[in-house]
Amino acid sequence: MRVEKLNLTKEYVARLNASPFFIATSFQGLNVGQLTELRKRLFKVGAEFHVVKNSVFKIAAKEAGIADLGSALTGMVAVVTGQKDVSAAAKVLKNFAAEFDKLKVNFGFMGNQRLDQAGVLAIADLPSIEVLRGKLLGVLNAPATKLAALINTPGSQLARVIKAKSEKAA
Repeated sequence: MRVEKLNLTKEYVARLNASPFFIATSFQGLNVGQLTELRKRLFKVGAEFHVVKNSVFKIAAKEAGIADLGSALTGMVAVVTGQKDVSAAAKVLKNFAAEFDKLKVNFGFMGNQRLDQAGVLAIADLPSIEVLRGKLLGVLNAPATKLAALINTPGSQLARVIKAKSEKAA
């Protein structure tokens, strides 16, 4: 393997090891301006869009411990990786594909689990990680709030009774 390809392979292996997910897309027909806009949108959610040579990416994926991609990579392929929320990146891809008909989501990986196109698009419909954390915190916080209200109820009732007695006596 040539030195350039070896360096590219190492770079992709590092990206795959650093990212908890990747999404493979076909972008044939998109112009440079559209690809730049897609990159900007993905950057806002902590993801990156990289055009990749299929043979180099197959080797990198194998070295990163991802299942054999076989014939999954065909044609012009770009890979989306990121450090943050997979649902936010998938949502950007889904919205961009609806806006510009040329982008196609092929498949993805979360950890070592392969996702087909429908799986990636289903993840796009999930709420963001911040929203899910807020909902979880609300569920965990609700019993404590009810307990605090129950504990305070007898004391506040007693205070109202004493106040009523003092107002009646005066």
